[in-house]
Amino acid sequence: MILAHDDVGSGSVAVLLVHAFPLDRRMWRRQLDALVGSDRRVIAADLRGFGASPGTLTSVDDHADELAQLLAARRVEGAVVVGLSMGGYVALSFARRHPGKLAGLLLADTRAGADSDEAKQGRVANIERVRREGVAAVFDAMRPKVFGPNSTREVIEELRGLAAAQSPDGVAAALAMMRDRPDATPELEGICVPTTIVVGTNDAATPPSEAEIMHRAIPSSKLVTIEGAGHFTNVERPDAFNRALLELLATVRR
Repeated sequence: MILAHDDVGSGSVAVLLVHAFPLDRRMWRRQLDALVGSDRRVIAADLRGFGASPGTLTSVDDHADELAQLLAARRVEGAVVVGLSMGGYVALSFARRHPGKLAGLLLADTRAGADSDEAKQGRVANIERVRREGVAAVFDAMRPKVFGPNSTREVIEELRGLAAAQSPDGVAAALAMMRDRPDATPELEGICVPTTIVVGTNDAATPPSEAEIMHRAIPSSKLVTIEGAGHFTNVERPDAFNRALLELLATVRR
């Protein structure tokens, strides 16, 4: 069964949107509106275990392979892959495993490095929390790191509602996947497609220092810092995020 997804618009090169943890493809609605209006084909997928994609996976590579299978099923030869947070981890795996399908890359509020020991302990604690208290409790535990002083109540409540709708089993599997994912840093210098890295200045989960590491390592990449945004830049500052994405797309051959 292929991943649940939206496939809208038209174009020879698609934009593949890969969502953050612990959300689903609905987090991209502001980007879908902007991109369809720019005459682009856009595919927004629910990763396995999230949204309307049932089941679980515990390997970042398995998630990347499922996205490649989705593109094949939709007869897409090449895509600009946009990954935010967890979606960025999957996008980096996609870049390594399916370079022939990669036309461009946008990495938002994510990191290439593996989890530290402290971060791994936090993943384990959240696996226990989701089993005991549910997904909304995991989201609430994340809030100090992913939202800043400029984050609005409306945005926080919108994303909390998406999180609360997710499967505890899928979220627990994703936490294990993120805990165990390999360090992608050594592979960054091999990325040779147009690449933009986006980060919010108030993102304490994957701070601007992590974006700088990727920017320095990926040849000819562009770094876009969004002032006042937290971890979910595409939702908090959609105009700035969409501008960065459209500028990237303008450099990709169609």
